[in-house]
Amino acid sequence: MTQRFHLQRSFFGPREETVLTAEGFQASLFRYDSGIEAVRLQNSRGYVTVLPYMGQMIWDAVMDGVDLTMTNMFPQPRPVATVVETYGCFAFHSGLLRNGCPSPQDTHPLHGEMPCATMDSAELVWGHDEQGPYLRLTGSCEYAMGFGSHYLARPALTLRQNKTVFDISMDIENLSGDDMELMYMCHMNFAYAEDGTIHQPTGFTPEDTVVRTSIPGHVVPNDDFKALIASLAEDPSVMATLHETARYNPEQVLFIKNLHTDADGKTHLMLRRTEKDGFYTSYSTKDFPHTVRWVLCNSDQQVAAFALPATCEPEGYLAEKAKGNVQIIPGHGKRHFNVTAGYLDAAEAEKAANLIAKL
Repeated sequence: MTQRFHLQRSFFGPREETVLTAEGFQASLFRYDSGIEAVRLQNSRGYVTVLPYMGQMIWDAVMDGVDLTMTNMFPQPRPVATVVETYGCFAFHSGLLRNGCPSPQDTHPLHGEMPCATMDSAELVWGHDEQGPYLRLTGSCEYAMGFGSHYLARPALTLRQNKTVFDISMDIENLSGDDMELMYMCHMNFAYAEDGTIHQPTGFTPEDTVVRTSIPGHVVPNDDFKALIASLAEDPSVMATLHETARYNPEQVLFIKNLHTDADGKTHLMLRRTEKDGFYTSYSTKDFPHTVRWVLCNSDQQVAAFALPATCEPEGYLAEKAKGNVQIIPGHGKRHFNVTAGYLDAAEAEKAANLIAKL
């Protein structure tokens, strides 16, 4: 049994209103003072807040009372065209035609057109599948550019009963008969966990955990920072634990290689906090052949994006094209992506640590 509730902008007001209650789930609608609409999906363990008409950005996530979202300067989302103007969310869909930090020669915005895209539709879905009951927010956005690409994007956020992890998915359909270039990243901005330990099914060697030595335009380096990057590139293992926060100001970006997978082809990574619980993510390395780590800790923003699954690295279109990392969706072709992410309590984190160690 599946029930669908098509949303309209007129449903959203300044006061949060519950519109669905079923099997331990609750969905409520409200509008921020900035004018941005929001849907809060809740189960017995916590909630996630999604912006249904703004790229279906996941604004925040709280599980078992733990805030999963990066520390930032934005108390609420802003009605803007580019993600950097409202950079305070838990997760966003980066891409889809272009992704990453543009070089001076690139013409695309930071992280592409999808993060703040105006959605054409949004709907709540409550139902059952082989995993049991679920509550989902989904929607669609048709991108059409004269003399350019034409695609349909369908993001979704799925919450499960009594679970502290959730699924972030993206379906892409090339509506054109011509090939479509693809650069997609599920950009999850987990909170910085001081002295937290990263568990990954690959080494912390320079070959497996590669420090980005190029410096993007939004970072203003000095000689000390350049020396630090050179040192970290030789020994990235010192970043297995998030201490000495000064090394993450400016940011550090790493490329995680050679990730081992389970029998289903999925990799698993975790940032374990000193409280023994952890932040967690899992995904298919076939769908996401690249994994990026971004850590930043300054007076305004603290974030430990310990695993950003992607189809490419985040160096901008021209650089990724030269590397051969820009994928193609053929005419009328489709792609599906899914990432499981969220929070693990201490017992669940211990199980995840053992799993990762065995991979």
